Amino acid sequence: MAQQTKVGMVKQKVKAWIIEGKVLPGEKIYSENELVKMFEVSRHTVRQAVGDLVHEGWLYREQGAGTFVSSKSSQTQVQPVSSKGKNIGVITTYISDYIFPSIIKGIESYLSAHGYSLTLACTDNDPEKEKQCLEAMINRDIDGLIVEPTRSSNYNPNLHYYLEMEQNNTQYLMINQFYPQLNPPNIIVNDEKGGFIATEHLIKLGHKKVVGLFKSDDLQGLNRMQGFIRAFRENDTPFFPEMIITYTTEEKEVTFLQRLKDVLISEQKRPTGIVCYNDEIAIDVLNLLRELEIKVPDDISIVGYDDSYLTEASEIKITSVTHPKMEMGIEAAKWIVAAVENSEKDTREKRQKVYEPELVIRSSTSAVSKMHNSNKHLI
Repeated sequence: MAQQTKVGMVKQKVKAWIIEGKVLPGEKIYSENELVKMFEVSRHTVRQAVGDLVHEGWLYREQGAGTFVSSKSSQTQVQPVSSKGKNIGVITTYISDYIFPSIIKGIESYLSAHGYSLTLACTDNDPEKEKQCLEAMINRDIDGLIVEPTRSSNYNPNLHYYLEMEQNNTQYLMINQFYPQLNPPNIIVNDEKGGFIATEHLIKLGHKKVVGLFKSDDLQGLNRMQGFIRAFRENDTPFFPEMIITYTTEEKEVTFLQRLKDVLISEQKRPTGIVCYNDEIAIDVLNLLRELEIKVPDDISIVGYDDSYLTEASEIKITSVTHPKMEMGIEAAKWIVAAVENSEKDTREKRQKVYEPELVIRSSTSAVSKMHNSNKHLI
């Protein structure tokens, strides 16, 4: 069973306990060891599943006491709004995975405090599903819309829906990236800088052969790749074949990891450092390296991106580039409310907010000199 499938299985079972009332709000769930035995999965799988549920609001942790059911667990699913005024739509690529629950919580917290309801939809990063979401939002006659673009590096066939909203004076804002053809108001992270500081961190540690793994069907991936390349140039580090491995949404699960595996099993091609598109990919890479019995950071150092809860989910704590998550959600909600309530005013002076990322250093990276003192051969 694939790692993500096992994680999903554990999550669904724990959610079922909560929904069915087998574990009540405030009650402690089974320990990590008990869950490992119960589901016959690895400790890493349990940690990732529990971490997901914590960040989705189903569970909470108390230091030294354990993990408990949240009193708000029954409210974590955003309810559809009524048809009566003050409705804001939110369309994201995903809802319950990765950093998205934190972004959505930020949006919801501000909207609810200002008397707005929330209609939530996700595209699964599929343009056809985005079309369906947009049609549903327009039919609901929403007051404003917050959108995370779908496959932002490709031409989007749904641009006319956004132009229709503009004609109808429906305010919309894009987060994480935006469609360049529209140049809408947007809140983003400086991903080029993020890719640069992740790569330069490894170069400054003495790594000369660093591979970058980047998603090619969104602008975040392309911008992070651009920063990756700039770090090589500015640090006079030679380029080499197979230094960049790209993948699309469809290739995430299998294809690109096989390409990385081909590089890792070759003594001539194997890098000493890997820069990952995000922390999810970093976890996949950790699992692959574990399978190949390659040690982190002794043999290979890894840097992730987004500084998500996954950085702490494994026994190897992942060095990662920050993402504002909940802060971005709150800022997006503030912008859309201001735009809706002041739609007659010119808001062009506030068209973009860019967050500057930082690097959080953990145990997944180390100086290359340490690696030279270790056994780098496959066991």
